[in-house]
Amino acid sequence: MCIKFYTDTEILTHHLTISMFLVYFFHFLGEFSMYVTCLDMEGVLVPEIWIAFSEESGIPELKRTTRDEPDYDKLMQWRIGILKEHGLTLKDIQNTIAKIDPLPGAKEFMDKLRAKCQTIILSDTFEEFAAPLMKKLGMPTIFCNSLEVDEKGFITSHKMRCAQSKLTTVKALQSIGFDTIASGDSYNDLGMIQASKAGFLFRTTDKIKADFPNIPAFTEFDELYEAICKVIEN
Repeated sequence: MCIKFYTDTEILTHHLTISMFLVYFFHFLGEFSMYVTCLDMEGVLVPEIWIAFSEESGIPELKRTTRDEPDYDKLMQWRIGILKEHGLTLKDIQNTIAKIDPLPGAKEFMDKLRAKCQTIILSDTFEEFAAPLMKKLGMPTIFCNSLEVDEKGFITSHKMRCAQSKLTTVKALQSIGFDTIASGDSYNDLGMIQASKAGFLFRTTDKIKADFPNIPAFTEFDELYEAICKVIEN
């Protein structure tokens, strides 16, 4: 067997070729623009999973989200500790998720937005949580993380796709020629919002709005859709 080793120049040329292919591929998909809209999931398109599970399990501590704790790794380690303390498994959480529906108007909003521009959900949630919710939203593209689970079904750890995954993804899209528009509701959305050509807060807290008064904030899907369309059409 002959193994071919590539030079740095060949590797760079290969990467650039793939990047340009992606740019032109998306550009020629019907009437799609060179914009990619990046949306948070929980609190924007669907209810907060951990709040729903907190109510289902009767454990009020689990209501804490990234609106309260911006350090997601710290928040997840804390959550995993509480789950272990109460003997709760991944299946217990999935049973709650199965009962969750998208927020009113979210599916219609996604349908309209995906017809207008490329749209990706960037979420700190996990593959093991997101699948049934994506079906209810019409199977949009989602970039999220994964869980490590032991043989008894207990969550032992979480694996982030990459550091600062939302901001990193937005910068990667920009590096291959796309302009990004971003929207979210929490502290961990601020990086992608501020790094994008346009960014919007959606159904966020009064504190976040007060701390970042320069970021337009909306509460209705129609308002957010119109704001995104104005950016694309200008």
